[in-house]
Amino acid sequence: MPTPDISARLAPPLPYTPAYPIRTDRLELRPIRADDDFEAIYAYRSLPEVCRYLYTGPYEEDELRADLAIKATRATLRDSGDFLSLAVVVRESGQVIGDVSFALTHAQHRQGTIGYVFHPDHGGHGYATEAGRALLKLGFEDLRLHRIQAELDGRNTASARLLERLGMRREGHLRENEFLDGEWADEVVYAMLAREWRERQGPPAE
Repeated sequence: MPTPDISARLAPPLPYTPAYPIRTDRLELRPIRADDDFEAIYAYRSLPEVCRYLYTGPYEEDELRADLAIKATRATLRDSGDFLSLAVVVRESGQVIGDVSFALTHAQHRQGTIGYVFHPDHGGHGYATEAGRALLKLGFEDLRLHRIQAELDGRNTASARLLERLGMRREGHLRENEFLDGEWADEVVYAMLAREWRERQGPPAE
């Protein structure tokens, strides 16, 4: 009798569509609605201070509408390179305060990447940490990934602190790896392994 293929047994269960909305204590993460969410997302994606360390933006209205039309279709993971684009909604108010992404970087090697952008008016309430934790849970528990990482501009210390609150490790610092806004910038890589996630969750309840 052939030996079971361990890698196949542990492979992400694709195609994968989360049971939307993904609920946390205070938030709901759901697919972006291109028209309904435009004004809320434009309110922060058009701000220079929000987009300073991002690869895109600040957006003009037509640019964002085109981008959201694509992101609104990103609700299912089918293969390597696919990603989810989700609006972050405060459940109590129904207000969209940010958007997050989860990319299945490599299905065979069980790798993922997370990203996030939030309106600065809603900072200081732990919303980004709460949403980030939900993405890690999705990756490690639902998709059975081995490693999840995040890349950021080396000058973005607020984003680095967020990743550290999530328990992710600073793994790499690439000097002058990107040319952004007319200057060379460093890129920093944070990551977490599945066993590190499990350790942070503590022993299962008996």
